[in-house]
Amino acid sequence: MRALVTGGAGFIGSHVVREGLAAGWGITILDDLSTGFEQNVPAGTNVRLVRGDVRDGSVVDGCLRDVDAVFHLAAAVGNVRSIEDPIRDSDINALGTLRLLEGMKAAGVKRLIFSSSAAIFGEPRRLPIDEGHPAEPDSPYGVSKLSAEKQALCYGRLYDWDVACLRYFNVYGVNQRFDAYGNVIPIFGTRLLKGDPLVIYGDGGQTRDFVDVRDVARANWLALEHRARGPFNIGSGVATTVNDLAAAMAQVSGRAVQVDHQAPRAGEVRHSAADIGLAVKSFGYAPKVELGAGLREYMAWLVTA
Repeated sequence: MRALVTGGAGFIGSHVVREGLAAGWGITILDDLSTGFEQNVPAGTNVRLVRGDVRDGSVVDGCLRDVDAVFHLAAAVGNVRSIEDPIRDSDINALGTLRLLEGMKAAGVKRLIFSSSAAIFGEPRRLPIDEGHPAEPDSPYGVSKLSAEKQALCYGRLYDWDVACLRYFNVYGVNQRFDAYGNVIPIFGTRLLKGDPLVIYGDGGQTRDFVDVRDVARANWLALEHRARGPFNIGSGVATTVNDLAAAMAQVSGRAVQVDHQAPRAGEVRHSAADIGLAVKSFGYAPKVELGAGLREYMAWLVTA
């Protein structure tokens, strides 16, 4: 059995690749290495890296030959970045996904795990957020991921594919490098190691659902194994304030921390927490990594990254 993992040299994708290799699958990785890294790709005869863009039809078609399933993680990521360049965001996330779906149809591949995002929901009307929560994204990124998700589910209905859309909340962990537009954990971790103040936008009372990347990778393969269909929330089910996160990271790193509060940023929700009950019921998803343990592992890796 062989799977195509788009974005497989990236942060989350590289863990999905490793999980698949451990299960005995052959893996083809399609990644343009714009945010991924070759060193994230495991060595071995069962893995093949193709450097290319998911929007390139000829490259995509070549990668889909003799493939049994697709994990689609290649994306332009980030609320703030999408506000600055919404056309690029939609071109990669919406049209790139559509190009992949057309390639799958031509190749006869009928199993897809699509990496979606909690950004599709916008500011929550209720907590925790379940799959039926209204989708009213507050950024072009959320809009493009929602569009791609709807296209994937539509193809699943039209052609009787197994399509699961996994709506990730705040994923963190090993292989997640600093990006000024990215997740708060690598930003805080990098600043802690440099001795710089931690910048918190707003009062720090905003909450996020932080989930370790190993739990996310397991969720991908569980969804495939159980032939799950539809959208599913993937988080820890626990809400953590940004202030508490800063304190926890300072504790696990053993470093003093200074906090610099700045004005809130546009396109960012106040509170977020996942209702993961549907994933638990449908394919046995069970987050195993507690935040403190995950942060200790991440900071130990970041020192050597």
